[in-house]
Formats: sequence, C-alpha cells, structure tokens
Amino acid sequence: MNWHLQDAKNNLSKLVQQAREKGPQTITLRGKPAAVVLAAEDYDRLSGKTKTLAEYLLTGPVWDDSFAEEVNRRPDTMLRDIDL
Repeated sequence: MNWHLQDAKNNLSKLVQQAREKGPQTITLRGKPAAVVLAAEDYDRLSGKTKTLAEYLLTGPVWDDSFAEEVNRRPDTMLRDIDL
C-alpha cells in the first residue's frame, strides 16, 4: 500500500500495524516512492540477520555431563535388534 508522507506521519501506528499484517508499506513524497516500512521479521530476513541452518543446529541445547557420558559409552557400530 502507498502512503503519502503526511498520512504516514498522522497514522504511524496504523502504518506499522499494516506493515506487520499485510507486508511492506511504501511512503511517497511528491508522488514518488521515498521509503518503505517493513515488519521487523521481514527486515531481519532480508538483512541476513537470521541464522543459517548450520548456525541454528550448532546453537542447540547444551548436553549435560550424564548425557555426554551416555553418548560416549555407546558402541561405534549400530546394533540392530531386528530379525531379517
């Protein structure tokens, strides 16, 4: 949606709400696009501030000592308890 600068100033809370609910909102100055208001989530996504999948996986929960010991105690080969 396009907003004239004066309308955007007079209705800032509505402008922000529209950006969050309906997507980017363009503010025009003398009929030409001058600025765009984005929801914070959209801005983070576009600016690359969100974590990559690898970063997300590496920041998982910390293993406590007993869980780490259990993982280290497991055999290196997978055991299968099924009859083929």
